[in-house]
Amino acid sequence: MITLGIIGVVAAMTIPTLIANTRSQQYRSAFKKTISTLSQAARMSEAQYGFDYAGINAACGANAATEKPEEVMTICSLLNGTLTGATYYANATDIKMNKKGASSSYSITSGAFMSAMASRQIQNFRAYVLKDGVIVAIYKDLGSNPCTLSVGTSLQDGVNDGEMRNCVGFIDVNGSALPNKEVSCSSGSDSLSQNTCIVKNDAEHMTDIYPIRFHDGIVEPASAAARYVLKTAK
Repeated sequence: MITLGIIGVVAAMTIPTLIANTRSQQYRSAFKKTISTLSQAARMSEAQYGFDYAGINAACGANAATEKPEEVMTICSLLNGTLTGATYYANATDIKMNKKGASSSYSITSGAFMSAMASRQIQNFRAYVLKDGVIVAIYKDLGSNPCTLSVGTSLQDGVNDGEMRNCVGFIDVNGSALPNKEVSCSSGSDSLSQNTCIVKNDAEHMTDIYPIRFHDGIVEPASAAARYVLKTAK
């Protein structure tokens, strides 16, 4: 009985940590895979259709789900022409989620980056649900300004950084399932320039929403917390 009691205590202490570490690894892997998928989409589009994210010259139109990269240069036509098995949503809120047994519109809890986006809240995002269930949300005005950075230039903090201000989105690595919360730093500064952010493997900080920037031929993490998760992904 004493031995069983000790085993029970040890299990109670270690199981939550194991669960947190498993969830953390799943989030990291899904984020890294999706970043790679979106960057590869830009390179494929450049090779096949002659433009990547820097070449986008208009926002997605009313019939974005059927836009073709041979006809228009939008992020929707780029993704339509390079992704397979993805489902387009004109509004991210059209995605349904099951919350406490009831169906509701997709929603998220913003953190430092998303809260700074002011009018760029969830109702102002388009979305693609990839074949693995990951949600890629895209700000509706992406295409109003060039999505490009000069060689040697790094992403800036915040969302109002000149022409790149509309080239934003986010990845929800586990789809519409909860927590639908922006990843956050558990210590250090939430600043890309300071590079001190650390994200613990706990339910408060290691969550499923990752802000991103589309530019040129790649997609990058837009927040310090998202960048830390990508850098520590295996």
